[in-house]
This record gives sequence, structure tokens and C-alpha cells, in this order.
Amino acid sequence: MPRNLYVNLPVKDLERSVDFFEALEFSFNPKFTDENAACLIINERTGVMLLAESFFAGFTNKPLADARASTETLLALSLDSRAEVEAFMARAFAAGATPTIESKDYGFMVQHGFADPDGHQWEVFWMDETQMPT
Repeated sequence: MPRNLYVNLPVKDLERSVDFFEALEFSFNPKFTDENAACLIINERTGVMLLAESFFAGFTNKPLADARASTETLLALSLDSRAEVEAFMARAFAAGATPTIESKDYGFMVQHGFADPDGHQWEVFWMDETQMPT
């Protein structure tokens, strides 16, 4: 049976985060969205729960990481083409993202990265596995 995956990320300003990801052409699942949380849809089995920091804190006994000061996770998102990577990154920067890595072209794969308004690191990439070196 396929499983669902929900990544949970603390955010300082939920409305600002929703606006940022809508500018990247993501949508949100209204069943899991309210004043404390917004479920960003990656695909039918994967979502990113953007949780207001105070709400997120109720799920853990550990202090919250400051994603601007340290790396908590790297979120990698596959796209369908080189051109889609470039277009996605242009939208991200226009919406206020900051670069985390320069664009890299390995021939069989293109990779680029940004930090969202809360400092969470995202990498977007396109890869043609048939062209991977052996």
C-alpha cells in the first residue's frame, strides 16, 4: 500500500509563507489548512505542512531550529525539465527567495537551490537517469 508523507516545517508568518509558495504555483489542501497550518501539496501522496511556530512547538520537546542559522533539512524537489528548473527558480527569486547554491549542470542533471522566507533550504532539480554516468 502506498504511504503518504507530510513534512512539517515551522514558519514565523503563515500567511507570508502561503503567499510565497502560491507565487511558486503550489496549491494548498483546504482540509488541512487553518490559522495554525497550511498543507502545501507536492503531489497526491506528499505534502508539506507549514505550521505556525507556536503550533509546531506543541509537537516536540526540543527547541525549534533557526533555519537561517543552521541547516535542519534539505528539501529536494524534482521537476520535468531543465527549462522548468530555470522558470521555477526565477519565480522563487521574484517571490523573495534567497540563493543557497549556484546552478549546477552535470549533463544528465541540473540542480539549483534557494531558501524560503523562513530559511528552509529547497533544491530543485531535473535529471535524466538514462544519461547518468556509469
